[in-house]
Amino acid sequence: MIRRLSKFGKFHSSRCCAKNILRHYTDMRSDTLTKPSTNMLSEALSAPLGDDVFGEDPTVNKLQERTADMFQKEDALWLPSGTMANLASIMSHCNNRASEAILGKESHLTLWEAGNISNLGHVHPRQVVEDEKGCLSLDDVRDLWRLDDDDHFAKTAVVCIENSHNMMGGCALNKKYIDSLGELAKELKVGVHMDGARIFNASVSLGTPVGYLCEGADSVSICLSKGMGAPMGSLLVGNKEFIRLARRARKRLGGGTRQVGVVAAMGLFAIENNVERLADDHFRASKIAKALHENGFHQPQYGKVDTNIVYFALPDSCSLSKEEFAMRLKKEYGVLVGYGYSRGGNLFR
Repeated sequence: MIRRLSKFGKFHSSRCCAKNILRHYTDMRSDTLTKPSTNMLSEALSAPLGDDVFGEDPTVNKLQERTADMFQKEDALWLPSGTMANLASIMSHCNNRASEAILGKESHLTLWEAGNISNLGHVHPRQVVEDEKGCLSLDDVRDLWRLDDDDHFAKTAVVCIENSHNMMGGCALNKKYIDSLGELAKELKVGVHMDGARIFNASVSLGTPVGYLCEGADSVSICLSKGMGAPMGSLLVGNKEFIRLARRARKRLGGGTRQVGVVAAMGLFAIENNVERLADDHFRASKIAKALHENGFHQPQYGKVDTNIVYFALPDSCSLSKEEFAMRLKKEYGVLVGYGYSRGGNLFR
């Protein structure tokens, strides 16, 4: 994964004890490794504060209003993390017992959020195999949709998509698809939630403003700490009633915070200054993916990636294990990568 390299600190450093020298690493494990810039920290130090549980933190309120306006939704809510934002969203869509959510088999919601929609949200997950772009088949969604007219059924309440789609190599879902899913959802009288942890990456890649791109989604979660430089924080956007329910869910999940404007100020700086710079990350990722593909590595998108995520596997002729390869990159080249992802655990990111 390609992370922000400028302004947020070009390298992470660690001291090599054997030689007592400072070793610099280029850390590509995740875009969550970005750090606040000096300007971003300055905004935090000067932010006006209040109690956000009472709805009285002016900086949080400004961030929420700015985000709702950007996404062309009625309202927005700040939450500490993307995982909490997704869970609060599903709990709001599935506000009645015996509800279920349709979601992708390879989605972050399915794989990387500790099964929380079932074990904490009490929502039944029904999984769909995505296509190579991370899209759910509309026919599959229609086929899995259920009413509660049979006592055996949980009632479908929401369909969840991810944009950009992490495990599908950062693929960006386009407006045409999102709108078509939204139309189907309206017909079936269910909601559409978009896990938009990297929605700004998708927007920049497609050249489509987020408000227009997400028009077909009823709710969107937005992460401010992935490639954007903020240290923490996510937002949910949707209509007034949805956000009212999400605020209640946030409280039950322990996400109510007090003078959190110090963090919200950095999130506000991120969305106002760092979104367009994501194109730089995409350019770097594209160069890396192309070079890997041309040099015999297995690259699922054949060297053509949409955003800032690059998955790859070692060539068949390579004699190194994935652990040995990662260690060699670190020791000899000062490059850190993540490994052990799907496809038999052979993918690097």
